[in-house]
Amino acid sequence: MERNSFDHVWINARLATFDPRVPGACGLLEGHVLAVRGETIAAVFPADSAEMCGYRGGITDCGGKLVTPGFIDCHTHLVWGGSRAAEWEMRLRGVPYTEIAKAGGGILSTVRATRTRSEDELLHAALPRLNALVAEGVTCVEIKSGYGLTLADELKMLRVAKKLRDVAAVEVSATLLAAHAVPPEFAGRADDYVSLIVNEMIPAVAKEQLADAVDVFCESIAFTPAQCDRIFSAAKAHGLAVKGHVEQLTNSHGAELVARYGGWSADHLEFLDDAGVAAMAKAGTVAVLLPGAFYFLREKQKPPVEQLRAAGVAMAIASDLNPGTSPFASLRLAMNMACVLYGFSPAEALAGVTREAAKALGRGGHLGTLEAGKRADFLVWDVQHPAEIVCQLGVTPLVSRVVRGKSSHA
Repeated sequence: MERNSFDHVWINARLATFDPRVPGACGLLEGHVLAVRGETIAAVFPADSAEMCGYRGGITDCGGKLVTPGFIDCHTHLVWGGSRAAEWEMRLRGVPYTEIAKAGGGILSTVRATRTRSEDELLHAALPRLNALVAEGVTCVEIKSGYGLTLADELKMLRVAKKLRDVAAVEVSATLLAAHAVPPEFAGRADDYVSLIVNEMIPAVAKEQLADAVDVFCESIAFTPAQCDRIFSAAKAHGLAVKGHVEQLTNSHGAELVARYGGWSADHLEFLDDAGVAAMAKAGTVAVLLPGAFYFLREKQKPPVEQLRAAGVAMAIASDLNPGTSPFASLRLAMNMACVLYGFSPAEALAGVTREAAKALGRGGHLGTLEAGKRADFLVWDVQHPAEIVCQLGVTPLVSRVVRGKSSHA
């Protein structure tokens, strides 16, 4: 490595690399230097290394502060119109979510509101949510459609996601979730709606390059495994990755279907069984766990975290930011909940929003860890121990964020 080829170095840093080759849960390296060239981490080396001899480029002294990879929120429904706070009040009175959904509430309530909004109105409403995530250290976010359920409205939502990428210092991974609910105009004709997704929506999204992946809600109140199979087949035929909302309310064996297609992730997973765990382990499909929805819906059955851990399935954590079942624009809150409700260690939770979340978006090759060759997206924290990031909420000890090698103060 030519030392003077570095554009900038961060010195006196404690690096939570999350590089699996570095011993320890966080892959912690004390007193190290992080060297950046362009948008890429060029090298990681000890502070007393000869690499620094004669270096004349830019220097940031971290003063012993902790550096982590940029956070990745790998499951959000960030773009929507309207509010569902009234439904929350109903649930507090004991009305089940499934009953609210069957009566035209739930997802369909947000669909009606989203369809009436323009792209500019949806963008204006979404920006504060995205800014809240960014303020906590998110440098990459997944945004799903799924509140339009017509060709025009699904494309509208995905175009808003693309605009958000352009106006915020954050990478956006967009996902087509047209199979979120059966729209009212297709009531009783779910197979016909699936045909619309397969024959019109997926080809249009692929042609305009508006999404990286296709998602489905494989559930008793949404779409059957056979219907999801048709959608996944079409997605793969058009070069799009697949993922699934599966096993949240019942066990429909959706995780096995996602794994069969080599899906990036299977999400929620409260009712995942041993066969699903084994299928995900074999396929390398990431388990994306969403404790915000578990908490907000007051669910009782937890995802099988111990079985997933024992099987070596990568586990990511995400906010599931949405208007009805997880209205939390806070990835740190999701990490805290994963520890308190699911039994994660703080290090596991941090890995779940860095290394494992990158895998869940098909970005493990260039995001999620601090190592040479990865993109220079990282965060500088004024904490003594990594667990502080997960433990104390309300105060964000984020000093600065670096995105594509460019630093800004938090």
